[in-house]
Amino acid sequence: MHDQNKKNTTKNDNTVTTVPLSGMKTYFRLLGYVRSSWGYLMLSVLGYVIYAAMEPALAALLKHIVDVVSVGTISESRMLIPLAILAVFIARGIGTFLGNYFMAKVANNVVFDLRTTMFNKLVFLSADYYHSIPTGRLLAKLTYDTEQVIGSITQAIRVLLREGLTVVGLLSYMIYMNWRLSLLFLLVVPLIGVIVAYASKRFRKLSTRIQNAMGGVTDVASEAIKGHEVVKIFGGSEYEIERFRKAASENRRSQLKMEMTRSLNVPIVQFILAIMMATLIWFALSPSISSHMSPGDFIAFLTAAGMLGKPIRQLTEVNSILQKGIAASYSIFDFIDLKEEVDEGQISASSVKGDIEWKNMSFKYHGSDKQALNNINLTLPAGKTLALVGRSGGGKSTIANLLPRFYDIESGQLNIDGVSVSDYKLADLRLNIALVNQKVVLFNGSIRDNIAYGALKKATEEEVIEAAKAANAWGFIQELEQGLDTLVGEDGVLLSGGQRQRIAIARAILKNAPILVLDEATSALDTESERAIQSALDGLMANRTTIAIAHRLSTIENADIIAVVDHGEIVEQGSHHELLAMNGAYAQLHNQQFSEVSA
Repeated sequence: MHDQNKKNTTKNDNTVTTVPLSGMKTYFRLLGYVRSSWGYLMLSVLGYVIYAAMEPALAALLKHIVDVVSVGTISESRMLIPLAILAVFIARGIGTFLGNYFMAKVANNVVFDLRTTMFNKLVFLSADYYHSIPTGRLLAKLTYDTEQVIGSITQAIRVLLREGLTVVGLLSYMIYMNWRLSLLFLLVVPLIGVIVAYASKRFRKLSTRIQNAMGGVTDVASEAIKGHEVVKIFGGSEYEIERFRKAASENRRSQLKMEMTRSLNVPIVQFILAIMMATLIWFALSPSISSHMSPGDFIAFLTAAGMLGKPIRQLTEVNSILQKGIAASYSIFDFIDLKEEVDEGQISASSVKGDIEWKNMSFKYHGSDKQALNNINLTLPAGKTLALVGRSGGGKSTIANLLPRFYDIESGQLNIDGVSVSDYKLADLRLNIALVNQKVVLFNGSIRDNIAYGALKKATEEEVIEAAKAANAWGFIQELEQGLDTLVGEDGVLLSGGQRQRIAIARAILKNAPILVLDEATSALDTESERAIQSALDGLMANRTTIAIAHRLSTIENADIIAVVDHGEIVEQGSHHELLAMNGAYAQLHNQQFSEVSA
């Protein structure tokens, strides 16, 4: 983060929240997003100027009425006064509409820009960030925090402009009428400022706590929704209910503290204004001060002073909304200022053959003290297949995930065609790699959208169908009423595990990349489907450099190179027959699986 944004750090519910020292600096940065709606803002300001001008106009109109009555010239102004009253309220209505409507347009444009900026940042963040923050808390930033910003733009600026201009207009009118009495009223401003300053710090602190608590609420809810089957089977309902109750209780407690501060702030300011009003009237009744004032002047002055109470009260009330927006802005700008994936590559990867080499490569996950991989040495010629086998947690997936640079290696080298992966342009590098994860990822759209996803969206229907056939998916797709246009639901929930996996394989086939990564690609398939898919994969792998991570050794016996990974190290490598002849770790795994199948 830049030096000018130095922060204090507070902890709440095991979540670190950074709080910048300068609230106004953050708020002005937020207002920088208003620039794109400058015209709407000017129309809104014009509306509030019209509204504010009508307040002293009403006091001046009251002065005229009293003076007319006192001198007995009512008949001369009988038509003029009602028309003037109507004109004042029509003008005030027009000002209110212009101000509120165009300020709402400004605020919604700001929130739109913030949300799109945040999402644009989201898709370019490193994998480390996704592993460091719960999904629910991330969603809270995109939804709840940006909603708080709406209030600080619409309601806060509306009140600051409309009521602030009203206060300026009424005070100017009072000074014009009697500057001595008006100076008395101005004496309370510093005292009100002290109260507002204290309340601001309190509001901001509580707003940050509320955001953290809201993130906790969304975390628990998101986990319970995603894991509802596990919750039901393992009797976790009471546990989840209690977790949610605690998270919601923390949010409620912080909200009530916020309301208490707000509820005390307003009456204290009102009481100070009442004392000042009483003092003002006491002085105004002095003959030496009010002797030069007509009855109309006297009534108009007191009316203007009385009208100041409402805008000043609203100006103090808006402080809590403003502080909520500033606290939300801290969270939003912390997110926007996160570093994206480092891409310093200069080499285009438009014609990759697929020669891959791991040379003395080691890797450790961010924040972990344990080496995930240690001194990996492997050579995979283009067009050949490497199978990674071993116990779960040994480091097989980590080796594969370093290839498209989901993470950057710490030491050693990982080269493709003799060039370090970090020297390739990141987007170009990933265009040359197709991936089928063990945990299949499908998006809430049609089967067609999920096969021809992203950069593949321009594929023709014939190409999509051919990919589906090659993945043994076309058979079940044809049986669906909507065919390729069938919606798969969130995360493919409307399809079976095997169907989801075949769609993911069809997507990889359609990409037709020179390098293919298969992470337990057939794990969700039944035996019959697995044979059909394995046949399709064998054809797909024929002209590609393939890295296959497999649990079932029967699926990788024909691999050119088999590497046994254990505790982040390669303990054996060779062909299937070579490794069996060694009678080592691979032979032990093979015999164990064979005996399990026989049993």
